[in-house]
Amino acid sequence: MTVKTDITDPLISINQRLTRLEAVDAIKTLKATYLMACDTKDPALMRDCFIDGELVIDYGPVGQFNHREQLVEIFTDIGCHPHMLESHHGHNPIIELIDDHYAKGSWELAYQVLNSREKTLTQIAMIYRDEYCCVDGHWKISASTTHTLSTLVYDVSNKQPVLVHAAR
Repeated sequence: MTVKTDITDPLISINQRLTRLEAVDAIKTLKATYLMACDTKDPALMRDCFIDGELVIDYGPVGQFNHREQLVEIFTDIGCHPHMLESHHGHNPIIELIDDHYAKGSWELAYQVLNSREKTLTQIAMIYRDEYCCVDGHWKISASTTHTLSTLVYDVSNKQPVLVHAAR
């Protein structure tokens, strides 16, 4: 059930189009909720964005996980601290509905974290490649991988930031 872009196709009913639009909107809301959970340090909200059970999460240097609890644990250990001031900005979503219960998507992410304890500012551009399942009428992330496009790390301990690291 790939989303058609030709809205004049007489074979696609208005009901089908509306159902597809609602599914895409629910997936966009799910991803926004996940990103907000990261920024607001809300492990329970983050957990609820993923299916309960075996899944695939590959966040590169952050780690690889096969259950949402593993991701929540590392998030709590590393990110849920007042000195970690994070900002996740997801944009340019491309969502492909495969059928009524399965979808794939890609997102670009502009990420920034100010570590006020270490006096560093890190900016990362990356792409998420996600898979989604509709469970009991709610879309959940069932797989998520990231591909880093660029990373900048600044030392902000002085009046003038100093570039410490620039790479892919």
